[in-house]
Amino acid sequence: MSSILIVTSCLSLAACGSPSGAEADETALEIRTDYLAMERCSATVDLTADYGERVYEYGLTFSYERAGETVLMLTAPEAAAGVSAHIRAGETTLEYDGIRVETGPLDPAGLSPMDAVPALLAAVREGYLAETALEGTEEAGGQALHMVIRDPDVSAGSGTEYQLWFDPRDRALLQGEVSVDGHTVVRCMFSDWSMSGPETAGEGGTS
Repeated sequence: MSSILIVTSCLSLAACGSPSGAEADETALEIRTDYLAMERCSATVDLTADYGERVYEYGLTFSYERAGETVLMLTAPEAAAGVSAHIRAGETTLEYDGIRVETGPLDPAGLSPMDAVPALLAAVREGYLAETALEGTEEAGGQALHMVIRDPDVSAGSGTEYQLWFDPRDRALLQGEVSVDGHTVVRCMFSDWSMSGPETAGEGGTS
């Protein structure tokens, strides 16, 4: 499983006034615009769900179609390979096709491991953008755009918080995390990312 080596280089969206901070803010807003306009995307995901005393690791593929549906299929572990679920266009509830993988909720709202990828994408498009940073990484040409998304009425480390890292060149999502009260409950590592849509810099895909 790959990982991103983080070296923070700017402050929050609200507080950062440096040139690098302004660049991060601008890039974050451009990425949000691209994801709002996105017609379709797909990727392979290595997902870790941490319940504290229990940790589960999954491999899955997912595809999103604005005019169709979001489809997720487990590829690992072997015992669950082939289990799939989907969200129809205009709906928010995940429907399983046959067998359901149930390990329990990860947050007070009932987030499950299979809900994590749709929740991360929804956060990019609709969540309150609390912080941005351009950070050093061993991938993505040496730099990644880091977003922190959370409820504007709670402080950092409280409630449910989403952190996402993007390749600023083609807008590919590299990594996403969901934390609850400061504890990371889901980590998603993305590869083979492809997205397309009007004004989307990521057309053609990335890996």
